[in-house]
Amino acid sequence: MQAILNVAFPIFGVILAGYLAGRWRILGGEATGALNAFVSYFALPVLFFGTLARTPVQAVLDPALMAGFGLAVVATFVVGMISTRLAAHGRAGAGGGLAAMSLQGISSSWGNVGYMGVPLCLAAFGEAGLPPAMLTVIVTAVVSMVFGVMLIELEVAAGHGPVKTFLRAAFNVARNPLPMSIALGIVVSAIGLPIPTPAEKWLDLLGAAAGPCALFAIGLFLSDKSIKSGLAEAGLATLIKLLLQPLLAILVLPFFVDLNSVAGKVALLMAALPTAANAFVLAKQFDISVEQNTAAVLLSTGFSVITVSALLVWLRVS
Repeated sequence: MQAILNVAFPIFGVILAGYLAGRWRILGGEATGALNAFVSYFALPVLFFGTLARTPVQAVLDPALMAGFGLAVVATFVVGMISTRLAAHGRAGAGGGLAAMSLQGISSSWGNVGYMGVPLCLAAFGEAGLPPAMLTVIVTAVVSMVFGVMLIELEVAAGHGPVKTFLRAAFNVARNPLPMSIALGIVVSAIGLPIPTPAEKWLDLLGAAAGPCALFAIGLFLSDKSIKSGLAEAGLATLIKLLLQPLLAILVLPFFVDLNSVAGKVALLMAALPTAANAFVLAKQFDISVEQNTAAVLLSTGFSVITVSALLVWLRVS
């Protein structure tokens, strides 16, 4: 119960504040895009870079953690793809093709590791939780974005060839501010480049805005979305993301990391997060399964209040 009051309540409370600000029209219609841009291009990248640049490389690049967490993400991505056929069974145009299946895989496996996960790990484990949390961001981006987008492109951009499609998907990940800031932070740490005190203070000041702004942005995003259709696919994606992925993590991670360690607890917590808004963004970009992915984000975020809080209690986070 203490974990819910000390960690879960503040986190979901900020999300609720953003949701209410959107529903009550306290902030204008452009607020969601503006705040998302600030978080994506400034606050979170600065937080990632500043933390990693001052953290020894060996404390971040943990191959065992990458492998264990990666297996859970890949498995749920595959199960998510298969679940599209189950949800669409008996309906006209069942399955929707490789692109729709890939988007279902993304919504089933891509947790909100950046906007929700990093602030949550910071609140639950302090600074020690940031390096493993950022490692899960890398793994999630590679699995869900590179391979997920590549599979979508294979159908949408048929004829371009798998190599060109893969390179384009990889380039889209590489130019994303979050993976880029992680890579730069690791490089600076590896070469031991000192950070001047004024720059360090700037990193700390701007990075401190990442957590609350990211959580508030989630609430704003949810406030102008509604569930109209696609509940079958969304329901399956929610079950896979909130229940199956953390269950797989519990079973798989002990072969790679100690679940009682900070890294193990962070990985398990990251596996239990709801579907990232990126699922909706990609669906909108390709104009495929938009309703299903919107509903998956809404449903999983709503139910995660219960599941994530329960996990924090089970992990004895205080």
